Amino acid sequence: MEISYWIFVVSILLLFLASGSFSIDNFHQSFPIVEPDPGHTKLRLSREGLEVISRITTPIAAVAVIGPYRSGKSFLLNQLLSLSCYEGFGVGHMRDTKTKGVWVWGTPLELDIDGVRTSVFYLDTEGFESVGKSNVYDDRIFALATVMSSVLIYNLPETIREADISRLSFAVELAEEFYGRFTLLLYTELKGQDVAFEPAKLLWLIQRDFLQGKSVKEMVDEALRHVPNTDGDKNIDQVNQIRDSLAVMGDNSTAFSLPQPHLMRTKLCDLKDDDLDPMYVKKRELLKELVASVIHPKIVQGKPLNGKEFVSFLEQILEALNKGEIPSTGSLVEVFNRGILERCLKLYSERMGKLGLPIPEQSLQDAHERSRKEAMKAFDEQHFGHHHAKRSAMQLDEEMKEVYKNVIMANEYQSSRLCEALYTRCEDRMDQLQDLRLPSMAKFNAGFLQCNQSFERECIGPSKGNYEQRMMKMMGKSRALFIKEYNQRLFDWLVAFSLVMVVVGRFIIKFILIEMAAWILFIFLETYTRMFWSAESLYYNPVWHFIVATWETVVYSPILDLDRWAIPIGCIVALWMLYWRCYGRRKHGSRWLLPMYNSHKGGSNRPRSD
Repeated sequence: MEISYWIFVVSILLLFLASGSFSIDNFHQSFPIVEPDPGHTKLRLSREGLEVISRITTPIAAVAVIGPYRSGKSFLLNQLLSLSCYEGFGVGHMRDTKTKGVWVWGTPLELDIDGVRTSVFYLDTEGFESVGKSNVYDDRIFALATVMSSVLIYNLPETIREADISRLSFAVELAEEFYGRFTLLLYTELKGQDVAFEPAKLLWLIQRDFLQGKSVKEMVDEALRHVPNTDGDKNIDQVNQIRDSLAVMGDNSTAFSLPQPHLMRTKLCDLKDDDLDPMYVKKRELLKELVASVIHPKIVQGKPLNGKEFVSFLEQILEALNKGEIPSTGSLVEVFNRGILERCLKLYSERMGKLGLPIPEQSLQDAHERSRKEAMKAFDEQHFGHHHAKRSAMQLDEEMKEVYKNVIMANEYQSSRLCEALYTRCEDRMDQLQDLRLPSMAKFNAGFLQCNQSFERECIGPSKGNYEQRMMKMMGKSRALFIKEYNQRLFDWLVAFSLVMVVVGRFIIKFILIEMAAWILFIFLETYTRMFWSAESLYYNPVWHFIVATWETVVYSPILDLDRWAIPIGCIVALWMLYWRCYGRRKHGSRWLLPMYNSHKGGSNRPRSD
């Protein structure tokens, strides 16, 4: 019992796989690629038909037939494909429409177009004005067929009505948005630039029972002629505007008439070519040749599409057409410009990203203007559409402004970091100058100037103004504090120095002049302040100014910074004096030019007394 169960399961799986394989391998049939949603207002993709197209690796061209329902579109496609009604597209004889959405014939025709092997698909579309549908749905079907096809056959019975012209409003908008630009690219040096898509060749196909009278071209010209509107009817004005705008398509449209194949139209599927009207058969073959002569691969963004690219293109179109309440060329333009907008925004961001922040605000503004012009120029050269492209351009400008705001913030942050680091470095330097071992106004001024110059040179960007004010306050305070303490510290140093030199001159070197000079300096410093009651009065004395000038010359110069080398020099001098005290005088004798103390009383040759 269990073995039988598993045999049954395996059989079901094999049947399922076999049926799936058959549905994939059997391409000699029609497949839906776009279906209506449950509300019959919007469109959705059918994966079954998309798989049929995706397998194609060669360039693709599409021939779509549009027109009112029950106008013979499916039969016409079968005739163009040389198929019977029973093996080609389904043909209905009832009053309701047979085709729902958009269908594709699974086996493309292989044509050599300008030396390129091209797969030509034929598309059947749901007819207009059928029962139970909204006008918006019809507009979406028409718009989809207009954008995705290489040849758009507008199948009309008997004549051209005003309603038929009104339906071309979307095609007119597409022509104004895209065809004008495409023509410019063809006839100017811009040829080869990216193009959204080449517009479909519009073929007016009028099927009528009579061939006498006006030619089909005359019928089209007459239908597109202005209608007088003395009453100011808005609908007539709108149709007249469409009539005027159709001139934009120029050479991209043609007209063709086709007689009825047989009087018994409900029996057409059962009739052979020998049973059909010979004139119809002849004109049908001419129509095939006309379609083959005007068809070209679908070009999107400068390159022909293969199967997978065509499916991706179709997904973009459907997203745009379903976006709003009604389909619009504006939504299509936005979809096609989205990639270009992103590339131009990336170009702008890359240019701004190469700036070495921080930089001065004016330099940043100039860089922004240059990068913006470069990005907008790239957008102008590549964008799709004419009127509606302005919205995409405005969006690009707004997004560049957002990027620019971020760059401004980054520049302010980097400027603040740099200037803060320089300010802190100068502040530390001022603190070091306050604590000099040997106070020197010259060294303080040199450090002050160096700090000020380095800050002025290195601190850049929007934060410079604020930090300059902080620097001025900090440097002013440091300078005032140093000057305030400088005279007092120098006075203390000179007093200590004079006492040290008294000891050195008296007991170590024994230079009487050095000792006398040290005593004079010490007496001057101490007695002057006692006589004039304060040390501050000393600082205005010319003698003090001379002392200060001498001190500054000795302590600091561009060649020697005594504050830095005081200790090493002091150690060297001390060692030298120690050496001289112990060994030098014994070896070389006394050869001083200056008077010295002599410890031998009565002369060195006086005999010693017992």
